[in-house]
Amino acid sequence: MPSSAGFTRRQAMTTSAALAVAALSTPSAAQAAARSAGSAASASALDVVADMQPGWNLGNTFEAIGADETAWGNPRVTRAFFRRLKAQGFRSIRIPVTWGQHEGPAPAYTLDPMFLARIKEVVDWALADGFHVLINMHGDAWQWVLNMPAQHDAVLAQYTATWQQIAATFRDESRRLLFESVNEPFFTGSSGDEQNAALMNELNTTFHSVVRATGGGNADRLLVMPTLGDTPDQAKIDSLLATFAALDDPNLVASVHYYSFWPFSVNLAGYTTFNAAAQQDLTDTFDLVHKAFVANGIPAVVGEYGLLGWDSGPGTVEEGETLKYLEYLGHYARYRGLTTMLWDNGSRFNRRTMQWNDPSLYAQIRSSWTGRSGTASTDQLFVPKGRTPADATITLNLNGTRLTRIDVGTRHLIRGVDYTVSGSTLTIAAATLGRLTASQEHGTNAVLSLRFTDGTPWAVNVITYDKPVVTSATGTTASLVIPTAFNGDKLATMEAVYADGSPAGPQSWTTYKQFNVAFTPDYTAGTITLPTAFFGDVTDGAAVTLTFYFWSGTRLTYTLTRSGTAVTGTSA
Repeated sequence: MPSSAGFTRRQAMTTSAALAVAALSTPSAAQAAARSAGSAASASALDVVADMQPGWNLGNTFEAIGADETAWGNPRVTRAFFRRLKAQGFRSIRIPVTWGQHEGPAPAYTLDPMFLARIKEVVDWALADGFHVLINMHGDAWQWVLNMPAQHDAVLAQYTATWQQIAATFRDESRRLLFESVNEPFFTGSSGDEQNAALMNELNTTFHSVVRATGGGNADRLLVMPTLGDTPDQAKIDSLLATFAALDDPNLVASVHYYSFWPFSVNLAGYTTFNAAAQQDLTDTFDLVHKAFVANGIPAVVGEYGLLGWDSGPGTVEEGETLKYLEYLGHYARYRGLTTMLWDNGSRFNRRTMQWNDPSLYAQIRSSWTGRSGTASTDQLFVPKGRTPADATITLNLNGTRLTRIDVGTRHLIRGVDYTVSGSTLTIAAATLGRLTASQEHGTNAVLSLRFTDGTPWAVNVITYDKPVVTSATGTTASLVIPTAFNGDKLATMEAVYADGSPAGPQSWTTYKQFNVAFTPDYTAGTITLPTAFFGDVTDGAAVTLTFYFWSGTRLTYTLTRSGTAVTGTSA
């Protein structure tokens, strides 16, 4: 951790007693300890950021590259939309903006007045509706800011001119408007970590001096600064702390992003569940951010969170595993005093219908803002078709709650008859499963709604299935489409190996391939497709054995042979 000599206004907060309280208390208690030990200015910054919880991102709109804010498929932003969003319980909005495509040439880099006016209109709507608002420099990070190592002076000149104009435009807005220096910054062609840190520091300090120089409301406006790449690792956090120490400004906010443990986030390397490794990654990350910033009186925002697999296609991360991740993230962010801002590119809260595309996801997120929910080891119970069911057990994750009842539709199951509970083990009676699957139709026949003393209910799908069947097929390295009778089952992951057991296909460090990238199931069409992304890393002439893992526990093997661009698939 860098020297804190510059933190003259925060030194009182870093006594051992204050740190001990902050480390062991709930976020509100930790912040109260920091406020009581620190200056009013620092406490105010903590209060503002705490009031921003929970937050939401207006993604794929004003950072979109194209004609206007609709270029990436979202409708124009309306005042009615913000009012509807407010009713969902959000208290802050992060508005990503890409400025460079709306600027004139050097040296003035004059921003298009119509675009600037449109941003101000939307910001004013959100402020008027009671939101805290954060605007940033977004797509510019990968369009031109990244060239700073080779084009230092030109990049810094454009960066300075851009923030001068933004700061001047919003100079008199209320303090509920925050500025963020740049989104997920990185640099191409740098000499390494030392230069990256120096350039990151230069961007953040330039941003700080430019905004503060405009005066007015910008004199004490909260300024959000990211680590390099918004990455929450120790070295990058230490570098940002050094910048904060040098600036010695109580109105600074740290920013990181979190999209979970990467293999789980994209369903790669066999990480199909929110297991102990994925949970530990979240715990370690939020602990690190808390210890570095919040425990020292510096507010921190998780400016984006979600799962990377959300954008690769449906089903990448199984629904129940997604919900467990979101439940735990909300809980641990509260514990560590972090303000979280959901990344939404238009796929979560539908901006046309103004409804959630997945109401269960929203219910879990909203519940996590105030407390914990009970969950379970699974949200799927598979019952073989045509056979008498056996008793089925599920491990409950009670999370401090207690199971009170189980509903199926409007009917309550009878405890001691339909199900029993022993500690954290729930057993559903065989006779009950037989009754619930009486239709014998493939797929979900009933949904158990597990109700706990707190939080949102946990849904368990009772699924009738037969063993899936994959069929031999021919194709090319551009695409092999495998006819598949899923028979009510769903695919969890796929393994690909050569005859010697070594990994085949992309990501050669693991035998388990990436869902919706190296393979894609289509349950409606009855297919599993292997695209170019898979065959690009398959040795010509070599046989590859695929193993398809299904959520029921079924495993199927399939053999591929590549000859040039021709591919033959044979069912085992």
